Amino acid sequence: MNKKATSVIAYLSWVGWLIAYLAGDKEGAKFHLNQAGVLAIAGLAATVLTWVPIVGRFMWIVSMIVGIFALVGLIYAAQDQDKPLPLIGGITLLK
Repeated sequence: MNKKATSVIAYLSWVGWLIAYLAGDKEGAKFHLNQAGVLAIAGLAATVLTWVPIVGRFMWIVSMIVGIFALVGLIYAAQDQDKPLPLIGGITLLK
């Protein structure tokens, strides 16, 4: 896969991220793989925190924010732009 396809697929789900990481252009799409990975971890954390009695009531907000950020990242990836997402743009998982 080329850089653009790898970047777009990474935002689709954690399975898409895994496919993009294993079969795609890791070096070219490292920026979007990083951001999509942070979003996947945030989504997983929000899912786990829904089981906490008081905190779980508000996790739908976090899940919605993660979904919006994923959509924005997907649009940036489709336009071949490396713009950082708000709040998570500075977090680096992949070097």
